[in-house]
Amino acid sequence: MYFLMVCTHAEGADVPARRDALRPEHRAWVASGGAGCAKVLTGSALWNEAGTGIGNFGILEAESPEDARAFAEGDPFFTGGLVTGYTLTRLADGFRAERIEPLTT
Repeated sequence: MYFLMVCTHAEGADVPARRDALRPEHRAWVASGGAGCAKVLTGSALWNEAGTGIGNFGILEAESPEDARAFAEGDPFFTGGLVTGYTLTRLADGFRAERIEPLTT
């Protein structure tokens, strides 16, 4: 199954520094697929019109919604309190994932 994951980040003057501190662990989590919970096909930071980070998104391949949630909730951005909420939306069964180079190794 494929999912669109959209995460909302906390707001505040300390958030950029917190995000920078967590980024290496976050990238390692993505590369590992959350210790095998999911494969991350693509993703990126989300910015507002002023160029301030407000969240991140990813397209995941997971065996179940529970595995996709485990990936989202195990991310250091989530466990470190940077993510204040997320949504997982299942994509169509015909989603053409082969067009994307996966981020997960």
